[in-house]
Amino acid sequence: MTDSQSMTLGFMQPYFLPYPGYFELIARSDVWLVFDDAQMIRRGWVNRNRILHPTEGWQYVRVPVASHRREAPIRDILIAEPDWGKRLIAQLAHYRGSLGYTRLVDLIESVAAREHRLLLDLNLDLLSEFCELLTIPFAPKLHSELGLDRSAITGPGDWALEASRALGASRYLNPPGGRELFDRERFAQAGVELAFLEPNDRAYDQGPRPFEPGLSILDLLMHLSPEAARARIVPAKESKAA
Repeated sequence: MTDSQSMTLGFMQPYFLPYPGYFELIARSDVWLVFDDAQMIRRGWVNRNRILHPTEGWQYVRVPVASHRREAPIRDILIAEPDWGKRLIAQLAHYRGSLGYTRLVDLIESVAAREHRLLLDLNLDLLSEFCELLTIPFAPKLHSELGLDRSAITGPGDWALEASRALGASRYLNPPGGRELFDRERFAQAGVELAFLEPNDRAYDQGPRPFEPGLSILDLLMHLSPEAARARIVPAKESKAA
């Protein structure tokens, strides 16, 4: 890791099989902070994502979760269906014959066999496995373990600012969206550079059908080798906050 004077922080909720740009964020961050104590949001990306539909468009893949109170943090969410892996693999059947099909099915079966009870543990395990496949270092820290004073949080952008301060980050890197959530002047006053990744939406070969953007890393790795996928993920440029 670089020293604290030049440390870049990445900070996201632990998504389930996220889009390729999520892995670029990990690759471009010196410290990866997991927002494990954020509120679990219905119809969010923590327990579902998107892959190609067998005939047209896209479909969801998901991990069913147990009933929970509305304010429950992600770290407390339980998996409701132990056979989530079998259901996911069944939904991948139309990828059979693709370059990465056997590799990815083996990976999912291996993770599913570990019988995680907590969604957080499952997602971190999957992220670790996919980062290893892509040769991206992954050593996450948990936001819940920082012991931050939540009274300092007055808006959604403050979580990243306070985490940057606590970890001594000189730079905070965010996905392309969400610029309006952050107070650029407050980051500057704290000595933290605010930067954003440029979107990398270039099409890749998904077969004979029109390109479907915004899918899980699963889709990219079905069609590209890990080496080609990594080369595609890492080079995208960043832009400083305007």
